[in-house]
Amino acid sequence: MAMQLSRKRDFDAPLIPDRLYFKIGDVARICSVETYVLRFWETQFPQLKPNKSGTGQRLYRRRDVELALQIKKLVHVQGYTLAGARQVLEQDSAQAHRRSDSQPAPQLVPQPEAQPNPQPTLLLMAAPSGEAMDDVASTIAHARAELRAIASLLASPDPQPPTRRRARLATMPPPSGTLFPSD
Repeated sequence: MAMQLSRKRDFDAPLIPDRLYFKIGDVARICSVETYVLRFWETQFPQLKPNKSGTGQRLYRRRDVELALQIKKLVHVQGYTLAGARQVLEQDSAQAHRRSDSQPAPQLVPQPEAQPNPQPTLLLMAAPSGEAMDDVASTIAHARAELRAIASLLASPDPQPPTRRRARLATMPPPSGTLFPSD
Protein backbone atom coordinates (compact mmCIF):
# COMPACT_ATOMS: atom_id res chain seq x y z
CA MET A 1 0.00 0.00 0.00
CA ALA A 2 2.80 2.42 0.91
CA MET A 3 4.53 1.55 -2.35
CA GLN A 4 1.43 2.54 -4.35
CA LEU A 5 1.10 5.87 -2.55
CA SER A 6 4.71 6.84 -3.11
CA ARG A 7 4.48 5.86 -6.76
CA LYS A 8 1.24 7.81 -7.05
CA ARG A 9 2.80 10.93 -5.52
CA ASP A 10 5.68 10.93 -8.01
CA PHE A 11 4.71 12.57 -11.29
CA ASP A 12 7.26 13.20 -13.97
CA ALA A 13 5.88 15.21 -16.85
CA PRO A 14 6.52 13.29 -20.06
CA LEU A 15 8.36 14.83 -22.95
CA ILE A 16 6.01 16.46 -25.46
CA PRO A 17 7.22 16.17 -29.08
CA ASP A 18 7.85 19.40 -30.95
CA ARG A 19 4.82 19.42 -33.27
CA LEU A 20 2.12 21.90 -34.11
CA TYR A 21 -0.88 19.55 -33.73
CA PHE A 22 -1.47 16.25 -31.96
CA LYS A 23 -4.22 13.70 -32.63
CA ILE A 24 -6.27 12.43 -29.70
CA GLY A 25 -4.44 9.08 -29.74
CA ASP A 26 -1.08 10.84 -29.47
CA VAL A 27 -2.30 12.93 -26.53
CA ALA A 28 -3.70 9.83 -24.86
CA ARG A 29 -0.29 8.12 -25.14
CA ILE A 30 1.54 11.20 -23.84
CA CYS A 31 -0.83 11.54 -20.87
CA SER A 32 -1.13 7.77 -20.29
CA VAL A 33 -4.93 7.88 -20.30
CA GLU A 34 -7.58 6.48 -22.61
CA THR A 35 -9.07 8.60 -25.38
CA TYR A 36 -12.53 8.52 -23.78
CA VAL A 37 -11.02 10.17 -20.68
CA LEU A 38 -9.76 13.07 -22.80
CA ARG A 39 -13.17 13.44 -24.44
CA PHE A 40 -14.80 13.46 -20.99
CA TRP A 41 -12.33 16.07 -19.72
CA GLU A 42 -13.31 18.28 -22.67
CA THR A 43 -16.88 18.32 -21.31
CA GLN A 44 -15.73 19.04 -17.75
CA PHE A 45 -13.01 21.64 -18.35
CA PRO A 46 -13.96 24.58 -20.60
CA GLN A 47 -10.28 25.47 -21.00
CA LEU A 48 -9.64 22.20 -22.86
CA LYS A 49 -10.97 22.94 -26.36
CA PRO A 50 -9.05 21.20 -29.13
CA ASN A 51 -9.59 22.35 -32.70
CA LYS A 52 -11.40 20.03 -35.05
CA SER A 53 -10.37 19.27 -38.59
CA GLY A 54 -12.77 19.33 -41.51
CA THR A 55 -13.47 15.65 -40.90
CA GLY A 56 -14.21 16.23 -37.21
CA GLN A 57 -10.93 14.83 -35.91
CA ARG A 58 -9.67 16.48 -32.72
CA LEU A 59 -6.41 18.38 -33.17
CA TYR A 60 -4.74 19.32 -29.89
CA ARG A 61 -2.13 22.07 -29.72
CA ARG A 62 0.83 21.99 -27.36
CA ARG A 63 -0.95 24.13 -24.75
CA ASP A 64 -3.91 21.69 -24.87
CA VAL A 65 -1.53 18.79 -24.23
CA GLU A 66 0.09 20.68 -21.34
CA LEU A 67 -3.36 21.41 -19.91
CA ALA A 68 -4.34 17.73 -20.18
CA LEU A 69 -1.14 16.81 -18.33
CA GLN A 70 -1.94 19.39 -15.65
CA ILE A 71 -5.48 18.01 -15.27
CA LYS A 72 -4.09 14.49 -14.97
CA LYS A 73 -1.64 15.64 -12.30
CA LEU A 74 -4.37 17.40 -10.31
CA VAL A 75 -6.85 14.52 -10.50
CA HIS A 76 -4.70 11.40 -10.52
CA VAL A 77 -1.66 12.48 -8.50
CA GLN A 78 -2.80 15.23 -6.14
CA GLY A 79 -6.23 13.69 -5.57
CA TYR A 80 -8.47 16.60 -6.58
CA THR A 81 -12.03 15.96 -7.67
CA LEU A 82 -12.95 17.19 -11.13
CA ALA A 83 -14.74 20.20 -9.62
CA GLY A 84 -11.72 20.97 -7.43
CA ALA A 85 -9.32 20.65 -10.36
CA ARG A 86 -11.55 22.95 -12.43
CA GLN A 87 -11.49 25.51 -9.62
CA VAL A 88 -7.68 25.33 -9.32
CA LEU A 89 -7.29 25.86 -13.08
CA GLU A 90 -9.69 28.81 -13.03
CA GLN A 91 -7.76 30.40 -10.15
CA ASP A 92 -4.46 29.88 -11.97
CA SER A 93 -5.79 31.49 -15.14
CA ALA A 94 -7.27 34.41 -13.14
CA GLN A 95 -3.92 35.01 -11.43
CA ALA A 96 -2.07 34.87 -14.75
CA HIS A 97 -4.60 37.31 -16.24
CA ARG A 98 -4.10 39.73 -13.33
CA ARG A 99 -0.32 39.52 -13.72
CA SER A 100 -0.53 40.31 -17.42
CA ASP A 101 -2.91 43.23 -16.77
CA SER A 102 -0.66 44.78 -14.14
CA GLN A 103 2.34 44.92 -16.47
CA PRO A 104 1.77 47.14 -19.52
CA ALA A 105 2.87 45.55 -22.76
CA PRO A 106 5.73 47.29 -24.56
CA GLN A 107 4.66 48.96 -27.78
CA LEU A 108 6.61 49.17 -30.98
CA VAL A 109 7.26 52.77 -32.00
CA PRO A 110 8.77 53.39 -35.45
CA GLN A 111 11.71 55.74 -35.66
CA PRO A 112 11.63 58.85 -37.83
CA GLU A 113 12.88 58.19 -41.35
CA ALA A 114 15.61 60.82 -41.14
CA GLN A 115 17.78 58.48 -39.07
CA PRO A 116 20.08 56.12 -40.94
CA ASN A 117 19.09 53.04 -38.88
CA PRO A 118 16.09 51.39 -40.63
CA GLN A 119 15.39 49.03 -37.69
CA PRO A 120 12.35 49.90 -35.54
CA THR A 121 13.16 50.39 -31.88
CA LEU A 122 11.18 48.96 -29.02
CA LEU A 123 10.35 51.79 -26.64
CA LEU A 124 8.31 51.55 -23.50
CA MET A 125 5.47 54.01 -23.63
CA ALA A 126 4.55 55.98 -20.55
CA ALA A 127 1.17 55.33 -18.96
CA PRO A 128 -1.60 57.52 -20.38
CA SER A 129 -2.30 60.73 -18.53
CA GLY A 130 -5.35 61.26 -16.35
CA GLU A 131 -7.06 63.29 -19.09
CA ALA A 132 -6.53 60.53 -21.66
CA MET A 133 -7.92 57.98 -19.20
CA ASP A 134 -11.01 60.17 -18.73
CA ASP A 135 -11.49 60.30 -22.51
CA VAL A 136 -11.22 56.53 -22.71
CA ALA A 137 -13.65 56.08 -19.82
CA SER A 138 -16.20 58.45 -21.38
CA THR A 139 -15.94 56.67 -24.73
CA ILE A 140 -16.52 53.33 -23.06
CA ALA A 141 -19.47 54.72 -21.10
CA HIS A 142 -21.01 56.12 -24.31
CA ALA A 143 -20.57 52.76 -26.08
CA ARG A 144 -22.17 50.93 -23.13
CA ALA A 145 -25.17 53.29 -23.21
CA GLU A 146 -25.63 52.67 -26.94
CA LEU A 147 -25.38 48.91 -26.46
CA ARG A 148 -27.97 49.03 -23.67
CA ALA A 149 -30.33 50.96 -25.95
CA ILE A 150 -29.85 48.39 -28.71
CA ALA A 151 -30.40 45.53 -26.24
CA SER A 152 -33.63 47.10 -24.99
CA LEU A 153 -34.88 47.46 -28.58
CA LEU A 154 -34.08 43.83 -29.27
CA ALA A 155 -35.68 42.67 -26.03
CA SER A 156 -39.03 44.42 -26.65
CA PRO A 157 -41.78 41.84 -27.33
CA ASP A 158 -43.26 43.52 -30.40
CA PRO A 159 -41.04 45.40 -32.81
CA GLN A 160 -41.82 49.02 -33.50
CA PRO A 161 -43.39 49.54 -36.94
CA PRO A 162 -41.41 51.72 -39.29
CA THR A 163 -42.44 55.37 -39.14
CA ARG A 164 -42.32 55.92 -42.90
CA ARG A 165 -44.51 53.84 -45.18
CA ARG A 166 -43.40 52.97 -48.64
CA ALA A 167 -45.58 53.96 -51.58
CA ARG A 168 -47.13 51.15 -53.57
CA LEU A 169 -45.42 50.38 -56.81
CA ALA A 170 -48.60 49.94 -58.85
CA THR A 171 -52.26 50.57 -58.16
CA MET A 172 -54.75 47.86 -58.93
CA PRO A 173 -57.94 48.77 -60.84
CA PRO A 174 -61.16 48.00 -59.01
CA PRO A 175 -62.60 44.59 -59.81
CA SER A 176 -64.99 44.70 -62.78
CA GLY A 177 -66.53 41.26 -62.57
CA THR A 178 -65.33 40.19 -66.02
CA LEU A 179 -62.10 38.65 -67.12
CA PHE A 180 -61.60 41.05 -70.02
CA PRO A 181 -62.61 44.58 -69.04
CA SER A 182 -63.54 46.89 -71.87
CA ASP A 183 -61.71 50.16 -72.24
